Amino acid sequence: MNEAVGRVAPQTLTEQTCHAIREALAGHRRGPRAMLSMAGPAVVASIAYMDPGNFATNIQAGAGYGYTLLWVVAVANIVAMLFQSLSAKLGLVTGRNLAELCRASLPCRYVLVMWGMSEVAAMATDLAEFVGGAIGVSLLLHLPMLASMLVTAAVTYGLLQFEKKGFRPLELVIAALVGVIGLSYLAELLIAPVQWPAVFLHTFTPRIPDHSALTISVGIIGATVMPHVLFLHSGLTQNRVTPRNEHERARLLKFSNVEVVAALGVAGLINMAMVIMASSAFHQGHSDMASIETAWRTLTPLLGSAAAALFLGALIASGISSSVVGTMAGQMIMQGFVGMRIPVGLRRLITMAPAFAVVAWGVDATRALVMSQVVLSIALPVPMIALVWFTSRSDLMGAYRNRRITTVAAVVGTVAVLALNGVLLAQVAGLGF
Repeated sequence: MNEAVGRVAPQTLTEQTCHAIREALAGHRRGPRAMLSMAGPAVVASIAYMDPGNFATNIQAGAGYGYTLLWVVAVANIVAMLFQSLSAKLGLVTGRNLAELCRASLPCRYVLVMWGMSEVAAMATDLAEFVGGAIGVSLLLHLPMLASMLVTAAVTYGLLQFEKKGFRPLELVIAALVGVIGLSYLAELLIAPVQWPAVFLHTFTPRIPDHSALTISVGIIGATVMPHVLFLHSGLTQNRVTPRNEHERARLLKFSNVEVVAALGVAGLINMAMVIMASSAFHQGHSDMASIETAWRTLTPLLGSAAAALFLGALIASGISSSVVGTMAGQMIMQGFVGMRIPVGLRRLITMAPAFAVVAWGVDATRALVMSQVVLSIALPVPMIALVWFTSRSDLMGAYRNRRITTVAAVVGTVAVLALNGVLLAQVAGLGF
């Protein structure tokens, strides 16, 4: 456990924010004002839970199966809350992020394998986020996809420059984009003819109708519980605040858990709204809806131009903001596993390369988005297993090691993901599942 030295990182927070955080940790500032001063890491992480990959999988889930797969979204979001809270706790207690702890604790050959898998996951993530944002720009500006990708790349790089000014500017930009997505889907639900009794029924009734539903379900999990933000969240908390004593550390962990539940709760509701909207608009008569572009064009005659405009605005906000977060996570993964940090522009180019290749080869963009989420789900057990192991160790976490019930829940979640992936791979291999 790192030693508390009574410091709030001054180079990345304004003096006013530092004072507010100290007041909150000391118990002199309470309620919403205290939460606002501490908020940030979970808000940044939450954008990855409503990226364009979610749009693709949720549209297919709602169009093809109505409200039937809502329970998958709900369960995946609960699992995400658990693991993001573990990631945040790891950074707060140890002062190191997940990738750094893997490098310090594991044999070199395992570290290299984990780094490779994590880099593949980061690239799959960026493919979904970057292509999704470019689709939105293409539809808005009537540009070819390659030109739209260049516009998206420029905007993303511009937003990344806010990070040089510290935590708050970039966090506020991302929070604003989360607000755009959330308000857009709230308005969509007011426009769409939702069958609310069916929504509540299928949120709490587990059912997977067929093999295609299984593939989409695994894609939903890959799009909801994200490998790269399990690494990122531990890094966002590790150097942000250094508590001066154990009382402040305990308060900091409490604030962190509340923020995780709040931020990911909003993300989960937005994901469910995506499925509900797709079900209401497309399930009757357009159940084979397979692309984001077709969904946007179909919304106008079905629900009106306002619904289509809201959908497009949410997609662009999602693609740009999640692409920014993906680049941040890629930097942290590389630096943590191999101690190498490259310029953010070069990192952006590396993670964009697969997306440009997909578009240049003429691969259907939405299909690539869905399959990228399956890749993410397959890579997901790596950080999940590592998080459970590290946060359960008393020599590392001290009094903050996981309680037995937390460890059991985390192990069950990890095993469930492994089982789903095994069935999916068997299905893909044609073994008759």
